[in-house]
Amino acid sequence: MTEENTELVAGRYRLVERIGQGGMGRVWRGVDQQLFGREVAVKEILLPPGTEEADRAALLRRFTGEARAAVTISHPGIITVHDVVEHRGAPVIVMEFVRGPSLAAEIRDRGPLPVRRVAEIGAAVLDALAEAHAAQIVHRDIKPDNVLLAKDRVVLTDFGIAHLADSTTRLSHSGLVIGTPQYMPPEQLEGRRPTPANDLWALGATLYHAVEGCPPFGAEGLHALAVAVLTRPHRPPVLAGLLGPVLDALLVKDPAERASAVEAAGLLAAVLREEAHGATAPPVPTPVPAPAEQATPAGPSAPTVAAPTPTAVDPAASGRGSVPPVPEGPPTGPRRRLPGRRSVVVSAALAVLAAGGGLTWTLSRGDGEPGRGGPAAAEPVKVVIGVNAPLTGDMASFGQGIRNSADLAVRTANERRLVPGVTFEVRALDDGSLPAKGLENASRFAGAADVLGVVGPFTSSVARSLVPPLDRAGVVTVSPSNTDPVLTLGQDWAQGTRSRPHRGYFRTTPTDTAQGPFAARHLYRDAGKRKVFAVDDGSVHGTTLTAGFRREFTGLGGTVVGTAAVAAGDKDFTALAAQVKASGAEAVYFGGDYTAAAPLSRRLKESGAQIPLMGGDGILDTQFVKDNDRAEGDLATWLGVPAEETAAGRAFLARYAAAGFREDAGFYGAAAHDAAWAVIEGVRAVAAANGGTLPADARSKMPDAVGRVSFEGATGPVAFDAYGDIVNRQVTVYTVRAGAWENVKSGAYEP
Repeated sequence: MTEENTELVAGRYRLVERIGQGGMGRVWRGVDQQLFGREVAVKEILLPPGTEEADRAALLRRFTGEARAAVTISHPGIITVHDVVEHRGAPVIVMEFVRGPSLAAEIRDRGPLPVRRVAEIGAAVLDALAEAHAAQIVHRDIKPDNVLLAKDRVVLTDFGIAHLADSTTRLSHSGLVIGTPQYMPPEQLEGRRPTPANDLWALGATLYHAVEGCPPFGAEGLHALAVAVLTRPHRPPVLAGLLGPVLDALLVKDPAERASAVEAAGLLAAVLREEAHGATAPPVPTPVPAPAEQATPAGPSAPTVAAPTPTAVDPAASGRGSVPPVPEGPPTGPRRRLPGRRSVVVSAALAVLAAGGGLTWTLSRGDGEPGRGGPAAAEPVKVVIGVNAPLTGDMASFGQGIRNSADLAVRTANERRLVPGVTFEVRALDDGSLPAKGLENASRFAGAADVLGVVGPFTSSVARSLVPPLDRAGVVTVSPSNTDPVLTLGQDWAQGTRSRPHRGYFRTTPTDTAQGPFAARHLYRDAGKRKVFAVDDGSVHGTTLTAGFRREFTGLGGTVVGTAAVAAGDKDFTALAAQVKASGAEAVYFGGDYTAAAPLSRRLKESGAQIPLMGGDGILDTQFVKDNDRAEGDLATWLGVPAEETAAGRAFLARYAAAGFREDAGFYGAAAHDAAWAVIEGVRAVAAANGGTLPADARSKMPDAVGRVSFEGATGPVAFDAYGDIVNRQVTVYTVRAGAWENVKSGAYEP
């Protein structure tokens, strides 16, 4: 069949357009002319070139078996087969036409999907598999391409290589590999008899791809890929959050130790309950002492809940809004070894999902013993404010300034005895800008009874893994730099539906929705630019910035003459610079961090395109200038008013300088100081409402207390709206002059 010759099949099915093609089949959208033009999907077989006659016959039998197997099942999650016919000597299957993208297309279009959505998809596919496995049918080729996302259901399709589990027909003698290697379990690569465990591994690999944006294994060539699947651990997930333990349980190499369908369904149900904040979690494991962390002047590390220790990844790959897939390679840090028994694997996964829930607040006396009520004046209560920030890696300059600024707030509160009977301390944990590390740190903070609030994290991607377990444990989080609107307004904010996901999450900086439009107005109105080239790094942060910029710039009458996306870690922008120069752009708008913006800016100037590059707060760092000797005239926005412009801000900078910190406060120092002060004011309000002493349930009272704070901070007035966003939504434009960032203008953003 060809697209030029859309003939009738079996005298009734008119082919309309080709809608997909895989290794063994081609799928068409057609209409059934005998049933009033009902839309159908028509699948014809495509045999591998050079297939021997015996193998051809076996493959044809399997293809026909797809329809016969699928017909025996009636389930909304499994595609319905209408007819099996023969056309030009080959079998053709006619199925229901499902209107909706495949999971693979959804990932291509949107990038990594939210944890909740992936868990919902996984639960739906598992339900369909339970029906298939009960009928002794093993799919054998579960992958994102074979999962269809209809409006009201998830549909598993393409049983083209499925066969009955008790079948003795095999093609192993020919060396043919049935399935898609990126999603095939080790036993399938070895040619062993298929079992339901095959499908569970493939489902784990599919869900991994959906939530991480890449398959769990990557290598050049099929042989290297097979070796990786057989001998190496999967890439440590960095965006999976609560799904991480589920993926680990499904991607166990030994099928006997792999989670069963029932166990996997239970794990996914636990994830959905935790995401919905609605159900009681299983008991939390007993906290154990944590290893020493990079210390601040504030004191010892917190205890931790026993949990997987994720492998570190290159922090340069971490954007403010998301973290790109981890390059395949040997683990660069300690990694949890999966237990030898499936029950232990599942129990460990449930324990991790429960981390942060059900913890009881106890006060700590000066001698370190737990107490129940307000201690005597001679025995001050220790309250710890955690700091979660990148203290190492490319983003360390940001994180160290955040840590120091929070510590300065704590010192000031202690010196003033702001809360009588309470001594504040800072406990800083390094997240390396890695969501997996943030999740680990969350369990450590949640498991430490003396932690009432956390300042941070720096990136929005880390916030998505850190905030939910802290919120469930009652630990408030106040970030000086997270700008993803989803964190406060919910997944559907762009469609006009707002819902607060986390009662205990606040931020002392406005969201990304302000930066792009404010930058567009500056370039169009103040700088007089009419043609701009837009580039982003593919992260949520970067794409949100560029989307808002493009919408506002074109609305003002400007023209976006070109767009491009760069990958995290890219350094050579020769081709992109040439493209920008040829476009006639008068400026480049970049959504992302300085690690890519600095070399791009330098290459633009070297190519002869003497135009400014403008970005968001991710490029507003001294390192942008240090790494870029052509930065003069470049621009950036920052969410807030420079500390130098307010009396409280100048006082903060003076105190910071006098404190003797080795690292600069940076552009987020003032916002971090305000974040820590918001936690301190919350503690003071809780104590005041309890007669001057902290109650035993202080944690549970902190979200409401912090939500009501109001004070003049280093960044201006600090107060939060009903969603946890700061009310003061000021934006500042900076430019590079004489090798340093200099304030150009500040103003309130009004949509």
